[in-house]
Amino acid sequence: MTTAAPVQPLPVVGVGVVSSAGYGLAPLAGEPDRYVVSEPESAAGADAAYPPRPLRPVPGFKAADHLGRKGIKNLDRLAQLSLVACKQALEAAGPAAAGTDPARTGVVLATNTGSIAGYSDLLYETLTLDKPYLINPGKFAGSVMNCSAGQMAIRHGLKGLNATVAGGRSASLYAFRHARLAMAAGRAEELLVGGAEELSAPTAWAWHHAGTLREAAPVGEGSAVFVVRAEESAGEPVLAELLACEVGFFGWTGVNRRTGLGRGLTNGLVTAINRALERSAVTAEDVADVSLGAGDHIGLDRVEERAVRLALGRLPDPVRVTEVLGETYSAGGAMQLAALLARWQSSPGSGKPRIGLITSVGHDGNAGALVVRERV
Repeated sequence: MTTAAPVQPLPVVGVGVVSSAGYGLAPLAGEPDRYVVSEPESAAGADAAYPPRPLRPVPGFKAADHLGRKGIKNLDRLAQLSLVACKQALEAAGPAAAGTDPARTGVVLATNTGSIAGYSDLLYETLTLDKPYLINPGKFAGSVMNCSAGQMAIRHGLKGLNATVAGGRSASLYAFRHARLAMAAGRAEELLVGGAEELSAPTAWAWHHAGTLREAAPVGEGSAVFVVRAEESAGEPVLAELLACEVGFFGWTGVNRRTGLGRGLTNGLVTAINRALERSAVTAEDVADVSLGAGDHIGLDRVEERAVRLALGRLPDPVRVTEVLGETYSAGGAMQLAALLARWQSSPGSGKPRIGLITSVGHDGNAGALVVRERV
């Protein structure tokens, strides 16, 4: 049996969160019934309507209130959400982040398709304008999926690696894995890592017709960005340490939506959890909290919980951020990490660093696990 190589802990020195619950970590520790659900403004044409299911937009979101008006006129909502979370994360990191070499600071952002509303806008205008070639050229930048990551780097002068990672519901964990590999290879000293997803009529209808979400499950949006360093500086405040992250494609095995059975996917997630724990040099008994992400998905919820029980021998009291934010798709893993940190901040432990586990699983066959250690 091959022993997995241990990983170097990566300190998290700043967090920025924009969600339907509010801004920052604190709102994620609240109760789901505190939040008012409102219908967002359509981004895909004046006649577009949302499906008859709950929606969880960021309430009253105006990027100019956070970023100023300069340079945001043609940015889609996805880029705006990402930029606000990025700004908050850098501000939270403080002087340590500001002193990092821009050439050694980069971005790794999870977003599965970019702004679908932005694509829809362009398509709508090409089909309805008398002269389609007169559409606003400023909107073309948003038609590529790496627009948000690029805007984050441009606005803050970050000249290091810049990556956009797609991987369905597991995209955020793929982003954390990519960031770890990049730092292990010496390609960066500091990275802004996270995920972003916007709510729009096209995406809401896609979820509604896909039939993978429970009937009452809300569709949400938001962005969570974490400032992660290769090594911490003396006296630098550290929120948590990212330990091992294991992800992979374990094959489409036909998850049965009625019974919740999907043995290949279940075993794949068990493998990811066990390997992440081994590489983190922690045991199953050490895990105090688990942040789950598939609670609203028919069948997948049972796959995820079963895998956690098989790997840990139990299911610790879980963090279920989807009950607050709804389905945030590619940003889900980042939101799960934010919710776990929010729980730790609102409920101080015994003084011993707690170990947390973030899991992700998708109907596309992707699954992953991230191990996090609290700093006290």
